Amino acid sequence: MDQSAEDIGCNAEDFLSDRSIVVPFRLGSNAKKYYRLPIGCDLVSYGNNVVAACTDEYFDIVRSYVNRFDFYHCFETPNMRWLNQRLEPLGQTVCFMAEYFLPDADRLTALPCPYETRLLEKTDLEELYLPEWSNALCSDRKHLDMFGVGAYDGGKLVGLSGCSADADEMWQIGVDVLPEYRKNGIAAAVTSRLAAEIIDRGKVPFYCSAWSNIRSVRNAIRSGFFPAWVEMTVKPISKADDMNGEHR
Repeated sequence: MDQSAEDIGCNAEDFLSDRSIVVPFRLGSNAKKYYRLPIGCDLVSYGNNVVAACTDEYFDIVRSYVNRFDFYHCFETPNMRWLNQRLEPLGQTVCFMAEYFLPDADRLTALPCPYETRLLEKTDLEELYLPEWSNALCSDRKHLDMFGVGAYDGGKLVGLSGCSADADEMWQIGVDVLPEYRKNGIAAAVTSRLAAEIIDRGKVPFYCSAWSNIRSVRNAIRSGFFPAWVEMTVKPISKADDMNGEHR
C-alpha cells in the first residue's frame, strides 16, 4: 500500500477506508519504473474501496464514477462504458487493467521441478533477450532485470522466471515456459524459487496478470501468491491506438 500510494499520490491509509476516495494524480519519485506519463487517471483497489487519482480536468467525471457504483463494479463492464463515454470526448480511454499478487508467507516454498533449475545472475541473462523469454525479461528495461531462475532439459533452457527491480523495495516476477514443456509444473517451480530468492535478498516479490489470463493466475496461486490489489489506468486514446498499431 505504501508503494501504491507513491505510485499515484495518495496516502497508504486511503486504501483501508470504507469509502471511495479521489485525489489529484501525482507520480512519485519512487513510483514503479514502468509507469509512464501521461496518465489521466489510475484507479486502485485493495478490496476495501477505490482510490482514484486523476488530473484536474477529469476529476468531476471520475468522482461521479466511483460514487455511482460499488467499488468492485468500477472495474467491470458495462460500467466502464459509462466512464469511457465521458472520457473519450476528452481524448482519454481505459487502457490498462491488471490484477496484482503478493506472496503468502505461510504458503510460499520453492516447489520441485521435473528438470534441473539454476540460479541465473544478471550477467547470465544477457544472451536471453529473445522472444520466447519476453515475459520473464524486459528488453526495454534491461538494467532493471536483476536475476532469474532457469529450468534446463540437459543443456536446453525450457523455462525461465526473471525479476525486475520496478521499485526500490518491490521486484516484479515474470515467467515463460516453452510451449512443448508446459503443464508439468515448470512455471510454478521457477516462480516459487525466484520469489524465495527475492525475499532472501530483502525485497518483496510481486506478480502481475491480466484477470483473463487464467493460466498466469493459476501459476501465481500455485506458486504461493494471493491476489492483493487491482488497477485500472486511463491514458490518451492516441497511446492506446499506438499499442494497437493504429493512428488517428
